[in-house]
Amino acid sequence: MDIEVFVTPGLGDATYLLGSDGEAVVVDPQRDAGRFLTAAERHGWRVVAVLETHVHNDYLSGALEIGARTGAPIVAPAGGGYAFVHRPVDEGGVVEVGGQRIVARATPGHTPEHLSWDVHDGDQPVPSAILTGGSLLAGSVGRTDLLGPTRTAELTASQFRSLRRLAALPDEVKVLPTHGSGSFCVAGPVISERVTTLGIERSRNPLLTAVDEPTFAGALLAGLGEYPRYYRHMAPLNRAGPNVIGEVSLPPALDPSSAAARMATGTVVVDARDRVRFADAHLPGSWNIGLDETFAAYVGWMLPFDAPLLLVLPEPVGESAREAVTQLSRIGFDHVVGWLDGGLDAWQAAGQPAASYPVATAREVAAAHARGEIGELLDVRQPNEWRDEGTVPGARQIFVADLPGRLAEMPRDREVTVFCKSGARAAIAASLLDGAGISVRLVATGGADAWQGTIPPGAPGS
Repeated sequence: MDIEVFVTPGLGDATYLLGSDGEAVVVDPQRDAGRFLTAAERHGWRVVAVLETHVHNDYLSGALEIGARTGAPIVAPAGGGYAFVHRPVDEGGVVEVGGQRIVARATPGHTPEHLSWDVHDGDQPVPSAILTGGSLLAGSVGRTDLLGPTRTAELTASQFRSLRRLAALPDEVKVLPTHGSGSFCVAGPVISERVTTLGIERSRNPLLTAVDEPTFAGALLAGLGEYPRYYRHMAPLNRAGPNVIGEVSLPPALDPSSAAARMATGTVVVDARDRVRFADAHLPGSWNIGLDETFAAYVGWMLPFDAPLLLVLPEPVGESAREAVTQLSRIGFDHVVGWLDGGLDAWQAAGQPAASYPVATAREVAAAHARGEIGELLDVRQPNEWRDEGTVPGARQIFVADLPGRLAEMPRDREVTVFCKSGARAAIAASLLDGAGISVRLVATGGADAWQGTIPPGAPGS
């Protein structure tokens, strides 16, 4: 069996293309599925099936995209509740690929219906590899709280039992997880590599080797971070079947007057430029969510689901537009109405207003704070970061995703200096505060670790 791994960094997920004797299957594809089919064609493989490990909470599946283009059936967990045509399987279900057998193994925990897929070479009874989805991961496991607090205990117990089953496999069995580094579906830190083995995980993964269920549950649930709010929309859409979009198409370029007209009807402006350039000049009321690997995740975290969007893009604009729209399509933000032609230069040349605010480095702000020259400090990191990495004395703590609902707490008689760990989340928060008419200064470089007086983790007030 030949295996090609496709990592989507912004989601922290991997898709697998498995080929044998001219045939192939795609496992857990994202919605921009053309890249998997291009690879299969390059290898000379005919895609004979699309396999799902579970109903995804973090992205829209590309299974229907592949099915529409190839006619390949979708093979998915019988308990998934899918409303579209598919082949439902449970424990023991078999998919033949060339000379290989891929056999379903029930591994509930990350989700109730979760399957792993054992890859058998011919008639060999022991798999050579196992596609573990959101079950066993490199250095960790899939989190069990995504379906809400009423299901967490049940799913945590199921995850423990599923891992015990997987732990019975030999050391040499390859582990091919879907979730990995960068995914909010992971319980705690993971290792950067994508492919591991049972033996490696036995030697380093404390959740796989937990001595009993209470120990496992305590370790898994301790310190879970927040996860994006768009997640709540993914599972229902994946069960119903996402709209088939084919190749991602670029939105039109809009001149300043057309962009202003869109804004007047409620279109949300997302400015994906560098945070310092945004601070220097931006469309009033726009959001600054930089176009990096986490762009779509934070759009989905901060904005109403599938809101109509107008983009302001960094150079080169064509490349940036394709990257932004592709990322957004993966999480169901399909209503990008256009991008601002000519950017801020054209906007201002057309006589349209622009806003700005000051920036500083973390070291500059830390020094000013020590001299008593800072009016209000706002730390927008995650709660688990405050707990694990410490807090800055006197700083107000509001996670960036909670800030829209807590603007009333922000002072309007003095400047708010906002920081995080690196500047990216602080930039989002600063743009929100600025749009709300609150005087703001952005810590654009560095973060909480610049304060030598940080309250250490676990100390009173941390």
